[in-house]
Amino acid sequence: MDMRIDIKSLDFEELNNLVLELGEKSFRAKQIYEWLHVKLVRSFEEMSNLSKALRDKLEEKCYLTALKPVEILTSKVDGTKKYLFELQDGNIIESVLMRYHHGNSVCISTQVGCRMGCKFCASTLDGLERNLLPSEMLDEIYTIQRDIGERVSNIVLMGSGEPLDNYDNVMKFLKLISDDYGLNISQRNITLSTCGLVPKIYELADSQVQITLAISLHASNDETRKELMPVAKAYKIEQILKACKYYFDKTGRRLTFEYSLVSGINDTIEGATNLGELLKGINCHVNLIPVNPIKERDFKQSEKEAIEKFKNKLEKYGINVTIRREMGRDINGACGQLRKSYNETKKTKEGES
Repeated sequence: MDMRIDIKSLDFEELNNLVLELGEKSFRAKQIYEWLHVKLVRSFEEMSNLSKALRDKLEEKCYLTALKPVEILTSKVDGTKKYLFELQDGNIIESVLMRYHHGNSVCISTQVGCRMGCKFCASTLDGLERNLLPSEMLDEIYTIQRDIGERVSNIVLMGSGEPLDNYDNVMKFLKLISDDYGLNISQRNITLSTCGLVPKIYELADSQVQITLAISLHASNDETRKELMPVAKAYKIEQILKACKYYFDKTGRRLTFEYSLVSGINDTIEGATNLGELLKGINCHVNLIPVNPIKERDFKQSEKEAIEKFKNKLEKYGINVTIRREMGRDINGACGQLRKSYNETKKTKEGES
């Protein structure tokens, strides 16, 4: 294990302290920070306005996280790009670039795998391997921005992993990505998706972040939710909604509720009515997601007609609703699918050799 300092995870103040400890002047911290978080270099060698002696000192004391792209798939349908990255320890994660008229949006992973066990998600099938460091989350965005030569303007923490299960590292990531001295992506352009870890929602609200909170709800009653999401055994919908109201009161940020529609399980008119009753009066937006079938489960996507009826019923409650446009379907665009198939192919090859 590398015992050197993870320099890309340091905030400006921490980096400044490190520079002073190395016997250098303060202005060097600004130069190094810019190389890391604006010019997005992948080695100390590229920091051309630093002396060779300082670059050598940094190399000795620190390591510079640089994700290795092992596979990049581009959708022929909508230009969505799916990236598989190898981490320093050989683990694999994935990120997705979605191109919209309002800018480039990147969906990043926050953990290697996930332990939440949601039934319709491929990310969780092999459990949780480990948390991602702030530097690794940053470098998902930095590597993609370097690759496309365009600015990333929106970030979604909705790839593999439960962001609130990696709370401290995610909070550090949010600080770094929105820093004036760095890429300076507005927190208002960042969405964090959680399956509903109630105590952490309160903590997030108290931190005064300005991100959009998206709740993976996926059911309008606790019984159905328990069938789909093991976390529902720990937190009732009522508790989640109470925490959401607290988040809105503290931040003034409108909430998003994610709802994956599974045919015959949670897509009935009765389900839509229950959901409408639960959410009426909350300043929110509902994102209906036609579930992505994964071969390990027998869930089927709801029919178009059922999706439209569900949407219409919610709108009668005055709720703002959209049906999520599927991005990158032809390249295993959904969370965890590509990583899982890559790991399976790798194991097969290793078994054959």
